[in-house]
Amino acid sequence: MTMRQLGLSIYPDHSDFEANKAYLELGHKYGFTRIFMSMLEAGESKAATQAKYQKIIDVGNDLGYQTILDVSPRIFDQLGISYSDLKFFADLHVAGIRLDQGFDGATEAMLSYNPYGLIIELNMSNNVDYLNNIISYQANTAFLYGCHNFYPQVGTALPYDFFKVCSERFRKFNIHSAAFVASQVGNMGPWNVNDGLPTLEADRYLPIEVQAKHLFASNLIDDVIIGNAYASEAELKALADMDRYQVQFHIDFVDQVNDIEKTIALTPQHFRRGDINPNAIRSTISRVTYKAVPNAPHDNDITFQPGDVVVGNDNFGIYKNELQIILKPHQEPRKNKIGSIAPEELMLLDFIKPWSKFKFIN
Repeated sequence: MTMRQLGLSIYPDHSDFEANKAYLELGHKYGFTRIFMSMLEAGESKAATQAKYQKIIDVGNDLGYQTILDVSPRIFDQLGISYSDLKFFADLHVAGIRLDQGFDGATEAMLSYNPYGLIIELNMSNNVDYLNNIISYQANTAFLYGCHNFYPQVGTALPYDFFKVCSERFRKFNIHSAAFVASQVGNMGPWNVNDGLPTLEADRYLPIEVQAKHLFASNLIDDVIIGNAYASEAELKALADMDRYQVQFHIDFVDQVNDIEKTIALTPQHFRRGDINPNAIRSTISRVTYKAVPNAPHDNDITFQPGDVVVGNDNFGIYKNELQIILKPHQEPRKNKIGSIAPEELMLLDFIKPWSKFKFIN
């Protein structure tokens, strides 16, 4: 797996240069390194189109971004470009092109050997034997990327199970992959419908960093790109601050939480025990590290609910100060409820497997 990146989307046909430049500069400040750029229709001459796109692409290149241009067969026709010669795109200074529609496999394989070293990015949102076919034509896989679609219309984005099957086809060949999250304030995309631009329907209205946690937790996606423009600075910062390599749960502490419990939650590198059970995720290192620290009972006479975070109290013997995340409701007065995971993050519990690493932030 490669290092995980964050990306932005811009739409030069629906926006002005200065606004896009400011957005790319803001993204650069927060460590964003990829640009998804849409060129699905050319409203101007070939020269005018090239000038407009090259100007903003060069800004991105100067800031250290990698720009991949989303293109459709219609663009090739409108601009009189041949698939056998990608010089037009090399002259735009892009890192690669994303093929919005697929061909016969042999074509994509040949494109991956283009003399300009352009990345050829494939649409990942289909569960067909597309990639196998391309690879069977001896494609240059170092120059093949995959990127899911985004879905502007509410109710039309991918269900997680389908996303997983599609993505696994690319992961099998270790193809660099990307998917989209939706800004909750951005209102610009390629079309005149914009209910957000996520890949996963379950993510559409979630806080942006929770959407990204969902995609990264799948272990199937290398890069997360904000589909709609323009995300707010707060959203960019939230993505920049998150851990891209392990699930980081937001914990809301109860009023009675004590100092040792806060320390247990926020300090260690948590991991789930390898010998799992269906009732709770157990992180046991804290009971060793803090075994000498007293922990009086509180919030211990309730029915714990999924997502509650508990720590063993003084009555729990060897299990005192062990941390657990509840998966199934139960009662246990030897455990103190210290807080709960934010409701929108409960779906992330599914990704905490045996030995999975995780952390909490408050």
